[in-house]
Amino acid sequence: MSALLAAGSVFFPGLFLLSKQTLKHVMGWSEGDAAIVSTRHWLTDSYILFATPYFAYDIYAMFLCYWHRLQVKGHEEECGVRSLGAAVVGYLRQELFMVLHHVFMVAFCFPVSLLWRQGKGDYFQGVLFLAELSTPSVCLGKVLIQYKKQHTLLHKVNGLLMLLTFFSCRVLLFPYLYYAYSRHASIPVYKVPLVAPWQCNLGAALLWPLQLYWFVLICRGAFRLFTRR
Repeated sequence: MSALLAAGSVFFPGLFLLSKQTLKHVMGWSEGDAAIVSTRHWLTDSYILFATPYFAYDIYAMFLCYWHRLQVKGHEEECGVRSLGAAVVGYLRQELFMVLHHVFMVAFCFPVSLLWRQGKGDYFQGVLFLAELSTPSVCLGKVLIQYKKQHTLLHKVNGLLMLLTFFSCRVLLFPYLYYAYSRHASIPVYKVPLVAPWQCNLGAALLWPLQLYWFVLICRGAFRLFTRR
């Protein structure tokens, strides 16, 4: 996982710089024209096609994990989970925000990113991909908890990394998008919601509160971890 993340971190910026410098010095293009053309990449759309089925799969995979945890712990009776239907209800009650997030990504973000924008806004699309930089540390934290390694140095270091990456790549992500748009359009930030496409405003209004909610939960977990004797 870390190797793929590192490879992508080198590949995409490196490809951008190589393309931009080539267009500037070989073709004689201006800085602005070279930068605009260099940000367009076939993976922008292809990655959307590749990644969208993940959200549908993950809803099912999370339910399986929820179901098997109940079976292993023997909590079916005390939790009132005696049937598959009751398990689904309990799962939705526990993971409601995550399920809604995944459904929204498939039902709204997929057509907006792939069809509605018609090849425009690759920069903003690429910035949104940065949200996944926090995923490896979140997943590693879950694995360490699963193996009861909450008190190890690795878990604490990963917790700090998770705080930093989640805050910078998810919480600050949406304000930065509006700031970047204000610079692009040469307008004040507070006017951006008035001129930005309604789909962008709707997506930000629904996704950003979820990131804030999850970040608060992460902060609570980190506080308990570092204050526990």
